Amino acid sequence: MRNTNVIKKEMMECLIDNFGIIETEIFLSSLLREPFDYTEWQRDYFDKKYATTENFLQRAADYETQFPFKKN
Repeated sequence: MRNTNVIKKEMMECLIDNFGIIETEIFLSSLLREPFDYTEWQRDYFDKKYATTENFLQRAADYETQFPFKKN
């Protein structure tokens, strides 16, 4: 598992590469400025993404096939 600093660096690079520096700055500023309920956002996001249990289970199985667990 990667440490927090590595994850933050990669996420910043991902945001900048996909949205540009200005939109990334706007996004990050809005997170700091506005109240944000991560739990509510997460439920809303995943409810839309995985509308059914079967859909979720299929995506999990696909992920496991693509990235099998390897014990170090």
